[in-house]
This record gives sequence, structure tokens and C-alpha cells, in this order.
Amino acid sequence: MKEEHKQEYKQKYEQAKQDGVKFWPDIIYKDLLVSFGLFILLVGLVTFVGIHPEAKADPSDTSYIPRPEWYFLFLFEFLKFVPGKIEWVGTTLIPALAVLALLALPFLDKNHLRHWKNRLTGISIMGVVVLGMVGLTVRSVITTPEQAEGSAANTIQDQMVLGQEIYSVYCVECHGPDGEGGIIAGVEGLEGVDLKSISSKDEMYTRSDETLENIAAFGQQDLGMPPYGLAYGGELKKTELESVVTFMRYTWDDRVELPEDASSAGAIPEIKEFEVPSYEIHISRIVQRYCISCHRPEKENNNYLMQTYQEMLTTGDNQGNNLIAGDLNSYMLLTNKGISILDPVSGEEIIQQMPPTKLMKDEYIHLFEIWVLNGMPETAAEAEALTAAGQEE
Repeated sequence: MKEEHKQEYKQKYEQAKQDGVKFWPDIIYKDLLVSFGLFILLVGLVTFVGIHPEAKADPSDTSYIPRPEWYFLFLFEFLKFVPGKIEWVGTTLIPALAVLALLALPFLDKNHLRHWKNRLTGISIMGVVVLGMVGLTVRSVITTPEQAEGSAANTIQDQMVLGQEIYSVYCVECHGPDGEGGIIAGVEGLEGVDLKSISSKDEMYTRSDETLENIAAFGQQDLGMPPYGLAYGGELKKTELESVVTFMRYTWDDRVELPEDASSAGAIPEIKEFEVPSYEIHISRIVQRYCISCHRPEKENNNYLMQTYQEMLTTGDNQGNNLIAGDLNSYMLLTNKGISILDPVSGEEIIQQMPPTKLMKDEYIHLFEIWVLNGMPETAAEAEALTAAGQEE
């Protein structure tokens, strides 16, 4: 730098010092304004854009695709270009050289002029760096597979609904829809075993949530209960197991008060006088609670599946007789009331009472009958139309 330029900058520096800007309150005031502006921005983003809920981290879930925050994406994308054996080059050596280059930049570019047009060396280097970061970030967003939708049940209401669904699929077959236990029927290896109730005070009062979760995860393999946790070869994630425990605790432990906003979670709606129930609102929930545990693929169920409306009407060895619109002698209605179906030729029982361990509540049996008598409407709109037509008559 030439001597005259040094003198010029020195004079400007001295003048700036004389004019001065007080740290208190001027600088503090500006910092507070900027901080408050950023705070308002963050609150606005959370309020109007929202935060995507994710399930808790589960080390046993190998299907999870790890993905860092957006401001670290370029670093993780860069590692894709570094083979495993020399990963240290990408994680340590190159970042260290980049930091050293930034530290050395003032010594490499000694131009005394401060306008960006006169700082081509520095601008060029930083331009390449910024473009590289942006390019790697964009590439990472494009190439990273989308994370499969998980079960992020963050409220008690969500956990109750999810927990009941999972319990209905995996647990009802042995433990019963209300955890009442009883003699197991139709489960290979456990046929005839008399299970104690898991919804009793003896169980709920003496088992912590952690204990219940561990039992569900590891199973009780000496007693015939398989493991359900991913960590032990099962199918359920940690958050799903926690939801099952939440459902059990808030449903069967009379010491725990269910929050008002979650009191109707998973409940089967009652029907009003002259109201026609629908599969969508009423029947599907009854089926989920009492039937789906057995009537799904790979289960012994006379090939009768009940996971969807169409399956209920079209599957089964007795297809066409399981549910007949307007017919109270449909096989399902008879077995729901405990009337076993016998083969007219051999006299052998071909369909037993359903559920096999304990019949569903009378009000649900009655609801099924009303649904069948009214033509088995699938949607709530169809049921409302039938209700309105009946009231007009």
C-alpha cells in the first residue's frame, strides 16, 4: 500500500473515532432490533409454515433415511464423492485446508481498495465456494430418497388412535379386544391356552409403562408370546410400541384421567334414533377392534378378509353368504350372536362364533344388524341419504 493511501485511511479512521458511535445504547439498540426481527421471523415461520412432525429416533429402524439440516446438506453430499477408505480426507483434511485458505486470504489479496469490483481475487474464490455449497445442497435435495411416512403420534389423542389400531391387529387375537384374555382359539401353538386378563388392576397397577413396552418389544417367548419390537426381530417401531402402551394405560388404568380432547379417540360413535350407520364411520371401527386381528392375510380365517369394505363383501370360502343386504341370517350376523354355522351335509361346524373368545357388545351386534337391514351403505353420505329418506317416510 502506498504511503499516501495509508495517510488517507489514517485520517478517515481518526475522524471516525472522533465522531464515534456509543456501544451503549446505540449498538445494543441496533442488535436488539435485529434480534427481535429474527425472532418474529421464526415465530411466523413456525405459525404459518409449521414444523413437520417426525417420530422419535429409533436405532433399530433400519428403514430410516438420515438427513441433516439444510445448512449441513452440502457437507454430507460432498462425502459421497470420497470413498470410504479415505473418508478422512473429506471429513478432516479438505475442511481444514478450506479454513486455512480463508485465514490466508487477507495475505494473498493485499489490494488496498475496498470496493468489491476491485477485489476480484477474493470475490472469485468466495464465489466458487458459495456456488459449490449451493450446488451440493441442491444435488443432495434431489438425490436423497424421500423418507417414508412414519407414525409420528405426538399427542395423546394421536397415540390413542394409533395404539388401538396396532393393538387390534397384533394383540386382539390372543388378549381379546378389551384385554380380557380367556381361552385362545385359532392361534397355532397356543390353541386352548387360558390367558389372564391384561386389563385388570393387578396388571395395570403393577406394571410401569416401561415394563409394558419391554414386554411388547421382547415378548414373553417362554410363554409363547413372540417379540414385536424391531430390535428383537418384530415389526413395530419404538414409537408404535409407546402408542400401544398409551392406549392400554388410558383405557384400562382407572387411576389415569384421559384428557377431554382425547376422550373420543378411537371410540365407536353411537347412532341416534332412526339413524343409518355406515361402514366408513361405524362398522370399520368395530371391525378394526374385534375382527381385523384374525381376518387378514396369512391367518386361518376361511379366507375371509375384512381389511376393506370390498373384502368384507367379496372374500371367504362362503362368499355371497357372509353378508347379504337386508338378511339377518347372513353368516356374519349369526356368528356375531354366537350361533355357529354347520355344514348341512356333514353336520360339522364350518364357522364358529366370532370373536371366538368373547362376543362383542350387544350394542355393536345391534349396530351391525341395522347396517345390514339398510343395505350396508359404505360412506357416511350414503348413510345420511338413507336416514333422510327414512325420516321423510
